Amino acid sequence: MLQTAMVAVRDRQRLQEIVTVLLRHGMGDIADRLALRQWLPVGRTGAVHPGAEAATPPQRLRMALEQLGPTFVKLGQVLATRGDLLPPEWTRELERLHAGVTPAPWDEIGPQVEEDVGAPVSEIFPGFVAEPLAAASMAQVYRAALPDGRAVVLKVQRPGLRRRIDADLRLLDQLVALASERWPELGRYRPREVMADLAAALREELDFTQEGRNTEAIAAAVGDRSDVLIPRIHWAWTSERLLVMDFVEGAAPGDMAAMAALGADGPLLAQRGAEAFLQMVLEVGVFHADPHPGNLFALPGNRVAFIDFGMVGRLSPRRRQQLLALLAAIVRGDADGLSAVMLDVSEGGTPDLAALAAASERFVARHAGGVHDLVQALDDFMAMVRDARLYLPSDLALLFKALATADGMLRRLDPAIDLVATATPLVKRAMLARYSTEEIGRRGKAAAAQLYDVASEAPQVLRLVLHYLKQGKVNAEIEVKHISQVSGALERSATRLAIAIVAAAFILGLAPRLLTLGPTWYGVPVFGFVGLVLAIGCVAVLLWSFRRRR
Repeated sequence: MLQTAMVAVRDRQRLQEIVTVLLRHGMGDIADRLALRQWLPVGRTGAVHPGAEAATPPQRLRMALEQLGPTFVKLGQVLATRGDLLPPEWTRELERLHAGVTPAPWDEIGPQVEEDVGAPVSEIFPGFVAEPLAAASMAQVYRAALPDGRAVVLKVQRPGLRRRIDADLRLLDQLVALASERWPELGRYRPREVMADLAAALREELDFTQEGRNTEAIAAAVGDRSDVLIPRIHWAWTSERLLVMDFVEGAAPGDMAAMAALGADGPLLAQRGAEAFLQMVLEVGVFHADPHPGNLFALPGNRVAFIDFGMVGRLSPRRRQQLLALLAAIVRGDADGLSAVMLDVSEGGTPDLAALAAASERFVARHAGGVHDLVQALDDFMAMVRDARLYLPSDLALLFKALATADGMLRRLDPAIDLVATATPLVKRAMLARYSTEEIGRRGKAAAAQLYDVASEAPQVLRLVLHYLKQGKVNAEIEVKHISQVSGALERSATRLAIAIVAAAFILGLAPRLLTLGPTWYGVPVFGFVGLVLAIGCVAVLLWSFRRRR
């Protein structure tokens, strides 16, 4: 496999970089398991970096992913949301991922921007500042102004990024297939599902128009709140590689001097930020999936601004119903109800029902007095999922990660903030809305419409069935899994039975007569001797076949 699809000429150099980084960070066991050392560049020894020798395995993984660039940083971020698959020491370390990069010079960025807007940058954005406000592995941010004087920022994708990410995804896809084949125990970590999540996340983040739509979806979700600001997108200049939006100037939660200069009220800002975030989750189902301190600002008048919507989570109406049922079971201390909801939510896997029941009992007992530490409660919940061998859907895994991130960010504003207490009235409101007469009537009408459609089609379907019955054209196709193995086993068993019958018949029926008939050799009946040899041969074949079966 490595000699064909994986290592096309265009990807060979990148594979050599990946192997070098893995070995440099003390991950030679992975390279050896996948037979990757053959791709180490000529002249490289694959020696471990001194700093990696003293690092823990999670730290080595984080450092390697950071050095490999945006695709692998995003892989680490996806893995950081999978507390249902990885223990806390791994997810905590992966949460620290950042892609520290040197800003690309404007000479490299400028031509791409001018190609996207169709004119020199200075004509479209007077007052443009070529020194970036921020630089990351996927994009750089610049400050500018529109012709009407409105302050904006330009988020510009790094040139050549899509080509490199496409190459990384090709290689990762082949490596995952190879690892799944040579490392069967990796199956419980669902590598193919993780790869699918990674590819989807990268496709979305590479398209800045999608981020623009995400921003507008969040703005609509909190549109009734005057205390929350979401920057406006300027679509006239936004494209796949360029995002233009309002500039937001405020104080970051950790900047105490700027907060004091604004006269900001930390607890009030934390309460408003928490209410806005939970409203996105529980009432609309669209939420900011990366609410770290750099993506929230305090504004004058104790208003809150959210920025950077490259990563957004979405919960379908059914998923929100499951989430409400989950929260209700936890609040009631209902271990059986918690187990039932978890089985309903889980996607695939081979759940251990006994372990799930025991884990649910432990979780409920530990948090019987209420959830006072959200991060600890989420850790306990993920441990319960791992113990029961369940697999959370990616949207819920992303939500739980976002909740933990939001909790840490809001505690910078108010160490006493309680997200669970803040969520309680919103949960009650959502539950009342779900079982309101209007909602029940709406769902009843929808169900009645579906039943009417089924009933209206029933006569036609029945006529077709009767027609095919009369014509004798109704076929039943039954598929039995592993039928080839079953038929092979039956054939082998029949062969053994036939041999055993022949041997038994010979020994019991013919042997006494053969001992008295025919010539003798040194006093031994020849027919009897030959028959004895054949009988011993039959028994030997039988014993060999049973031994082979084991």
